Amino acid sequence: MGQCPVPRAATHAVFKDVDGDVVDEGVALFFAAPHSYTGEDVLELQGHGAPVVLDLLLNLALSKGVRLARPGEFTERAFLNERMDLAQAESVIDLINSASQQAARSAARSLTGEFSKAVMTMDQSVLELRVYVEGAIDFPEDEIDFLADREATIAAEGIEQSLTNILERSARGTSLHEGLDLVIGGEPNVGKSSILNALVGDERAIVTGIPGTTRDLLDVDLVIDGLPIRVRDTAGIRDSVDVVEQEGIARARAALDRADAVMWVIDDGEIDPNIPAFTAPTLLVRNKCDLTGREAGCFDDHDLRLSALTGAGIEDLKREIKKLIGFEGGEGAFVGRQRHIVALKAAQAAVREGVAEIQAGRAELAAEALRTTQQALGDIVGVTTTDELLGEIFTAFCIGK
Repeated sequence: MGQCPVPRAATHAVFKDVDGDVVDEGVALFFAAPHSYTGEDVLELQGHGAPVVLDLLLNLALSKGVRLARPGEFTERAFLNERMDLAQAESVIDLINSASQQAARSAARSLTGEFSKAVMTMDQSVLELRVYVEGAIDFPEDEIDFLADREATIAAEGIEQSLTNILERSARGTSLHEGLDLVIGGEPNVGKSSILNALVGDERAIVTGIPGTTRDLLDVDLVIDGLPIRVRDTAGIRDSVDVVEQEGIARARAALDRADAVMWVIDDGEIDPNIPAFTAPTLLVRNKCDLTGREAGCFDDHDLRLSALTGAGIEDLKREIKKLIGFEGGEGAFVGRQRHIVALKAAQAAVREGVAEIQAGRAELAAEALRTTQQALGDIVGVTTTDELLGEIFTAFCIGK
């Protein structure tokens, strides 16, 4: 082109090689600092989509002294130039990797700064309370009066409740972002594979009348009302002398131990079922009610009756799966990464400690607890962070982001 395009205006461009020969025609867009994604001068060249042509354009740019961006470097520069905070930067890759519409909305909500605003609002409330508490340290003769005032305790309890709300919304976002690992377990021939097929709406698992048909783990991904779920069918658990079946049963037990949630299936005609205890939330499913003549549906918390053969009760099953983990839909959810959850829990624990210290009249310890709270909140948005954490976050991005 030979000249810099007008900022923020699509300009027709002819791309030529070093010999002056035309390589392609396209569009050039120039974004002048600070009004760009990174906050720096950015020139965007749009050519035709043929891989060969794009490779030629890329090599021409490299020959002029530019270099390839590192994974996540554009977003990292945007963070370092204060175009976005760390939570917003993380939501970029979450938006790209969204597995459902609800997950995409949750990531977009965080990208626009709604999550960060909620966190920083809490940070400001903690700061105001911290200043109040530290006033008792500066004026020790009035310390008792400062901390005996119910306003300090009420403020601290209000912060704790707000943190609980943010934590719950973030936990729902974690489910949207990471999905749920739901493992189906039970004895042989109770209809585990039939239930899987009914949930998916396809014959994904082999179903026969022979006990022990399933010998290995079978994973199927599906989405229920915006919640991505990996449903895992397992071998029926029983005593067996078959070496292959024994291996399948061992894998089933291991999967059940690691599950986010367990669906334990029994035959509806079974009078005294043996239901193991699991660390994960467990849903008891009584299958084959078409044979017992009982009505399908939920009749107790995390306990329902259905027929995988006729489909009766399957919609109830879907609702119970969401209820089992406290998922109420993605509306209002924040993208919740594990580090956010850890930091929010740390902030919540520190505030609780602060409440106790205020009530005990120990101003210095209360102030320290509130400082710890602010530290945890600052970690989320990147006010306080480390180079190691930044490297871990941005190297997970793809090239060009």
